[in-house]
Amino acid sequence: MNTTYTHASLRRLPFCSALCAALLAGHAAAQVNPSAEDVERNPPGRDYSPYAGRNFPNRPLWGDTHLHTNLSMDAGLFGNRLGPEDAYRFALGHEVRSSSGQTVRISRPLDFLVVADHSDGMGFFNDLTKGAPNILKDPMGKRWYEGFETGGQAAVDATLDLITNFSQGTISESMLADYSPGSKTYESLWNSVVDIAEQYNDPGHFTAFIGFEWTSLIKGNNMHRVVIFRDDADRAKQVVPMVQTPPFGSPDPRDLWAYLEDYEQKTGGDIFAIAHNGNLSNGIMFRLSDQWNGREFDLDYVTQRAKWEPLYEATQIKGDGEAHPVLSPNDEFADYETWDAGNLDLSEAKTDEMLAGEYAREALKRGLLIEDRFGVNPYKFGMIGSTDSHTSLATTEESNFWGKHSGSEPSPDRWKHPFSKTEHGELAGWQPTASGLAAVWAEENTRESIFDAMERKETYATTGTRIGVRFFGGWEFGAEDLSTRVPAAAGYGKGVPMGSDLPPRANDVAPNFLVYALKDPIGANLDRIQIVKGWVDADGDAQEHVYDVAWSGDRKPDAQGKVPAVGDTVDTKTATWTNTIGASELATVWTDPDFDPALDAFYYARVLEIPTPRWVLYDAVFYGFELPPDIPVKGQERAYTSPIWYSAAN
Repeated sequence: MNTTYTHASLRRLPFCSALCAALLAGHAAAQVNPSAEDVERNPPGRDYSPYAGRNFPNRPLWGDTHLHTNLSMDAGLFGNRLGPEDAYRFALGHEVRSSSGQTVRISRPLDFLVVADHSDGMGFFNDLTKGAPNILKDPMGKRWYEGFETGGQAAVDATLDLITNFSQGTISESMLADYSPGSKTYESLWNSVVDIAEQYNDPGHFTAFIGFEWTSLIKGNNMHRVVIFRDDADRAKQVVPMVQTPPFGSPDPRDLWAYLEDYEQKTGGDIFAIAHNGNLSNGIMFRLSDQWNGREFDLDYVTQRAKWEPLYEATQIKGDGEAHPVLSPNDEFADYETWDAGNLDLSEAKTDEMLAGEYAREALKRGLLIEDRFGVNPYKFGMIGSTDSHTSLATTEESNFWGKHSGSEPSPDRWKHPFSKTEHGELAGWQPTASGLAAVWAEENTRESIFDAMERKETYATTGTRIGVRFFGGWEFGAEDLSTRVPAAAGYGKGVPMGSDLPPRANDVAPNFLVYALKDPIGANLDRIQIVKGWVDADGDAQEHVYDVAWSGDRKPDAQGKVPAVGDTVDTKTATWTNTIGASELATVWTDPDFDPALDAFYYARVLEIPTPRWVLYDAVFYGFELPPDIPVKGQERAYTSPIWYSAAN
């Protein structure tokens, strides 16, 4: 079933902001109006207003849960001079001056932000540039300081040497002692971080979460997690962040989960961790049977991971982590902004065998397999996106992209400079992705409400666009639910939202799903909605299928059920596109045609925009240079919802 709506109807969508009435002209479609039967379904005595008494979220709140400031060692090394206060001001919509001296402003303020500076070495770089005696007395520290003082290539070499030593765990213990738990310097710095978050937290208007990034690296293999507190300063100051460097901390996620448990027991507060996108982990983020160190999974491991890591960062600057064409060869949209050259520091090249332990879709399938063994699914996560920007600037729009770090802020040459390059491979300068954003269906813009929504996984990820998406699963959705302009009432009333488990099946029916998508008010029209299904078959093998369920225009699916490409309006000479194709809104009720009640499964929605320019094309037009023909200059931005799970046991 495929339904689109005209602009006149957009004002009444429950997730639509005031901007929706001013949408750019899009694909023409038949308007859907409530019928007499719809009106008669309202029970007698109910208030006339469909919004009175509503107790579910009305709109998605937009944020970034993974932003670095100059307090992060690597951010400072690459030239970031903006602190947490600058990051909050920028997220609130203020104009700031970037570290490269350029004026920058976000197109629309964010609703929430997590300044998640690396806990290891927090504040180290600021003291290094000052020539602090405790650093200069170490030969390695003195060498770095002299490199920065010399400038030019010497500073670059010092930066790379420092990062390599940190990645490989070879920085001296004595030099890190003052920037690790147990030192007064570290405690004082953490208290300052907490105080600044408190200063900018404005319940009801803007949420500044307290958080940090635990930066586990196993010989350059990325297992980072962002830790987020639900609480205010009174509780957060009772602890300091955990680090990954022994003897001050540990790179083992089991020890991180113990830290989270200890925090809650000590303070009575609430906390959780978000797994960093896994595409630079070289296969160790989502292992199938054992940990990174060869220790076999046990019930405690899978239970603790399921408890403490409700979300996964499916897309960010360092590539998209939803799917990979090697893992999903029948998915023509799987090859989107993939980074598969190697691990974080390119100390080890990537092999195809590693990929299954890195991508969200495969992890969700592996979670079902592990649940068959232990009765617990450790990879039962919701989806979010975030930037992982190290510039203090949470920018995700292609036309307003400020790069991964301050050395890659807008310039005529930034696309030329490799992000990373070793004898094992290269990540090119044009490869960073202007991604992503976390969308959260929370009732209020407060720490408590947003945290609770993230914990229940009522979230979705986008690659930087602000597409509105509703996704509900149940057993009795029907066509009549598409004619109401309050689809969420039917969604919550008859089923469950994204991030949930399907309720028990009462009749001999297949599950069906109500999905709505609304274009970004200032962005591109929509190409299609897809539902991705994963399951474990009767032979114990994980399977997947991608269904096109709603699309714009009069395209027809082929014999395999695939809808043809939407077209392309991008003008590469001007870095523009037109919304003369695609739809401003898509909606459908879809029933799984291949449902087997004996097999566990998950479902999530993927929403694609029409093609638009990548940031490198905006650079080329703005600065007036030609790009080599092999560099991709356009793509289809997208959203990924949290899954809905079906259990045969129900």
